[in-house]
Amino acid sequence: MTHPWFAGATTPRVLAHRGLVTAEDSHHGIVENSFAAVAAAHSAGAEYVESDCHRTADGVVVLFHDDDLSRVTGDPRKVAAVTARELELLMTDRGGLITLAQALDSFPTLKFNLDVKATDAAADVGAIVAPFGDRVLLTSFSDARRRAALDAATATGRGIRPATSGGRGTIGRVLAAVSARSERLVARALAGVDALQVPERQGRLRVVTPRLVAAAHRHGVEVHVWTVNDPGDMRRLVETGVDGIVTDRADVALATLR
Repeated sequence: MTHPWFAGATTPRVLAHRGLVTAEDSHHGIVENSFAAVAAAHSAGAEYVESDCHRTADGVVVLFHDDDLSRVTGDPRKVAAVTARELELLMTDRGGLITLAQALDSFPTLKFNLDVKATDAAADVGAIVAPFGDRVLLTSFSDARRRAALDAATATGRGIRPATSGGRGTIGRVLAAVSARSERLVARALAGVDALQVPERQGRLRVVTPRLVAAAHRHGVEVHVWTVNDPGDMRRLVETGVDGIVTDRADVALATLR
């Protein structure tokens, strides 16, 4: 049975990577994973926003990619070392802080692809998204962290279990199983997974291949590729059968793939 996160949306899926920040927005100081960036993706017509979750010192889950603030705000402190109020002030002129709860409440028609970046955020992320499981996909490079968030969502008994994409361990096992041409191992590696979200290449290794896409599809699993900003690459990947494109330029992707 297809998870609701996948239902009723246009394919191929365009996932707005950390929202949408155009060159003009950037010129005005808007940054990724801000309220303004999520709003811009929504305004451009994106149905999915990919974002990241960290937890502040006072226990608020915020949409923020790095574990420290230096790249985005110039402040060297860790996200976990500042309060939500302190981070809100730092983000005031950068598009505004957006918490996970605010994102889900403020954009009720958006579906979110959430990467749990911090172990101490997993349980809180799960609890927050539990009532919105129909429009949330949880992922993480760490399968343990991903499962912790899923378990926390399920434990609340509210709504349905969020969709999920495999972490590095899962992806490694899938690639090994595809290479070994073992349908049994592919099935085992993909058990409980709704999507594989991968780069086209990892160093010299080509990750996205026709064999990988076909194997995933045989088991009802989608393949989404990150981070793709060139229209030609978008078209080429979709022609190979991938189901979704994670991109910094959701506006360009929507124009290209629609």
